[in-house]
Amino acid sequence: MITSFFSKSKPINFIIVFFIMVLACIMPYFKLDAVTVPPTVAEYIVLVLANYFSVLLLNFIVGKNGLTKSNTLEILLYGLFILLIPATTSNLKIVLSNVFILFGLRRLISLQTQKEIIKKLFDAGFWIAVASLLHVWSSLFFLLIPYVIVYFTDKKLRYWLIPLSALACVFIIAYSFCVVLDYRLIDYILNGFNVSLNFTNYNTVALIIAITLLFSFSIWASLSYIKRIKEKKKSLRPIFYFIILLLAISFLIMFFASEKNGSEFLFIFAPLTIILTNYIETLKKGWFKEVFLLILIIVPFVLILL
Repeated sequence: MITSFFSKSKPINFIIVFFIMVLACIMPYFKLDAVTVPPTVAEYIVLVLANYFSVLLLNFIVGKNGLTKSNTLEILLYGLFILLIPATTSNLKIVLSNVFILFGLRRLISLQTQKEIIKKLFDAGFWIAVASLLHVWSSLFFLLIPYVIVYFTDKKLRYWLIPLSALACVFIIAYSFCVVLDYRLIDYILNGFNVSLNFTNYNTVALIIAITLLFSFSIWASLSYIKRIKEKKKSLRPIFYFIILLLAISFLIMFFASEKNGSEFLFIFAPLTIILTNYIETLKKGWFKEVFLLILIIVPFVLILL
């Protein structure tokens, strides 16, 4: 029933996900011990709109590039993951950084068409650089650029230099503003790369359950996803391996980031929803699909009560 309802792109699906997003963004107000409460109503509105825009952007990327079948399961899963760990909505910088990363991913993934390569590489480098200013560890997503150059272009030298020129443009503009505002940009960047392996903030019942569920689904779905890549046409395999690499980088950011309050999990959700949607689409037993989705729907609402 749930899978069939979200099997087609209908306005009601996006409305449902919007209200899920509103609920997820309001949860930090009631979790004072776990996350920082947004100080103003204006910031809360920006959080909701930015998170919902990321949903729309993800839906566009998936639909435009055929990363899943034609459905809206990925936006439902994305909304449920945010509801599962509502702390992901607590940090405006990370939320906005995630939006800019999705902009960059949109350009990188579209390189498989091998059209407008120079423009797309510059745009991708630019958006990832902007995202890195908001959350320095987001710069690890630059590792995706060599991958797409190798697999989606003829590997000319200029293609390697274009993303670097985009990075330089963003840095020069940002540094110029910081000089005017008397802000130490270099210190900000270096401090942003601080590594923390202190996971004591995760020591709450709700977060432990959420992380366990998230990791279990990640491993299970990823193994199935990788196995099925071999069944794809050889020309299509690189884009699916790209999603695996994206998920791996997202986990690295979550693991090493100095600020560990749950907000860092946000970067994982986009690749994970794509992988999990592909897994659900391969399930032949209808009842298993329903049970799978019911778990994802019920658990977040149960955790809200904890």
